[in-house]
Amino acid sequence: MPLSEHEQRILQELEQSLYQQDPQFAERVRSETVYRHAGRHCAWSAATFVAALLFMIFTFATSVVLGFVGVLAMFVSGIVFVNNARRLGKAGIDDITRSIHNRNAARPVHDPRDWLRDRFRRDD
Repeated sequence: MPLSEHEQRILQELEQSLYQQDPQFAERVRSETVYRHAGRHCAWSAATFVAALLFMIFTFATSVVLGFVGVLAMFVSGIVFVNNARRLGKAGIDDITRSIHNRNAARPVHDPRDWLRDRFRRDD
């Protein structure tokens, strides 16, 4: 249901006052999306999973309890990852890949196969 003209005017006034009072916060809120937030949590939970896996591998031989703590940390980080991946969905993944593509657009892309061909080229 669309907003009335009065409601739109009030919303614009609130937005302008927010920009005047705290421009850094307003810019951060404007640029932040649900997809970026969920993507950031997915990245952190994946890093936590790897760290917990390493912790479990190195401590399981000395203490089963510490190894179990690593397993619990892996389990929790896996749940956080799945929940945020669901929040991302296909639209969020498209948004993230589009932003990565735009960030990397200035840099030239080199195919690893070209490097291998150049490296192992036979001069006959």
